[in-house]
Amino acid sequence: MKVLFATSEAYPFAMSGGLADVAGALPKALRKRFVGCRVIMPLYSAVPEELRSKMTFVTSITVPVSWRRQYCGIFEAHENGVIYYFIDNMYYFNREGLYGHYDDAERYAFFSRAVLEVLPVIGFKPDIIHCNDWQTAMVPVYLKAFYDNDSFYNNIKTVFTIHNIQYQGKYGHNLTGDVLGLGPAQEQIVDYAGCVNLMKGALVTADKLTTVSPTYSCEILNPYFSYGLDGILCNLTHKLSGIINGIDTDVYNPETDNLIYKNFNLQTLEGKAENKKQLQRELGLPEDENVAVIGIVSRLVKHKGFDLIVRVFEEILGANVQFAILGSGEWEFENFFHEMAAKHPEKVAFKNGFIPSLAHKIYAGADIFLMPSQSEPCGLAQLVALRYGTIPIVRETGGLNDTIKDSGDGKGNGFTFKLFNAHDMQNAVWRALDVYSRKEDWLVLVKRAMECDNSWGKSANEYIKLYKSIL
Repeated sequence: MKVLFATSEAYPFAMSGGLADVAGALPKALRKRFVGCRVIMPLYSAVPEELRSKMTFVTSITVPVSWRRQYCGIFEAHENGVIYYFIDNMYYFNREGLYGHYDDAERYAFFSRAVLEVLPVIGFKPDIIHCNDWQTAMVPVYLKAFYDNDSFYNNIKTVFTIHNIQYQGKYGHNLTGDVLGLGPAQEQIVDYAGCVNLMKGALVTADKLTTVSPTYSCEILNPYFSYGLDGILCNLTHKLSGIINGIDTDVYNPETDNLIYKNFNLQTLEGKAENKKQLQRELGLPEDENVAVIGIVSRLVKHKGFDLIVRVFEEILGANVQFAILGSGEWEFENFFHEMAAKHPEKVAFKNGFIPSLAHKIYAGADIFLMPSQSEPCGLAQLVALRYGTIPIVRETGGLNDTIKDSGDGKGNGFTFKLFNAHDMQNAVWRALDVYSRKEDWLVLVKRAMECDNSWGKSANEYIKLYKSIL
């Protein structure tokens, strides 16, 4: 079986969120299971020079973008046993940042068409093209619209994964012909709710649809979660399923992680205590082994639950706790945590931005990891926290509901709450702190968390079953 994984980002080449982690880890896990999986992505200027220097130039072609043809360079690299192809066009991809440009629709229409156009050139005919989020949504649309009568593309199937349904690629109708290159008979494929919706096009043309957790695949049938697409999805449940993400256990491994202060495992948990001490020291917090350090590594946006945190933050500070917070996002939350760190320097440390090395140190050094999301398609941070023996507190939504079970029954691996309510979250914090005060009980919970298997193995097997079901 041969699979081409089409993505707008992939670790370690270009990253902005969880999609990059998936694209870096899932193909590797598939190859270990004898699936010939390769990855294709844009060649951004953000790709580090040390990785770019390892690439080899394959060839160049031109790719149709509506009525014009654009240069398309093809580069190849090998990383962790996986072959990566990079689509080069400096006009589209030599820019600051990956997304957020005025012509993103054209950039990713070009990329989607290039995914299909390069296949005969690179000599790789996949059985399945696995597309991800709106940036690759036009791949199944173009495959159906332009390549149905081409023998090379016969029998190629498509899978489309929704990583976050909030971002759909919505644009005005003026793009249909001039940018997307769709004729009058094809416009209805992407037409939805008075605009062009690229994700909608993928939903109706792909052979299978997946989300990144079973709970999220049910939630997006509800208008509260679907951002307007429930009307389409409720008619497509026959091809919709949810497969939980895993994490790359080579990257996130407390035994070998060179970004943390001291390596440790289940047998050497004194190493975790040392990570806590060093984290407190680096962040300027009092070094106290008895205080519970609550870690937060996140984008600071409302749907991550920061309204709840702000509402009861100072009440929680009344307990014997410290906060280690890393993130950036909406101004109101950045400003709030700056103020809290200035007002309570012995309790709150806030670093604005995303610093991978510090993220790893917080995962390893904190006792508790707070993640009260309003919605969470899958979530990776809670899985990383478990790997490092840091106990998650989460709301029961999306992938958080599928991966974290409340320890109130003596079997769970964290603490959960159901309603999107600040005091329900606060009650979960109080329950966690109560168990933390009983050191032997807490140690049992830490060990149970570290024993959780959230590697890509099980998920990769589920994807293989899905691929086989459509071949």
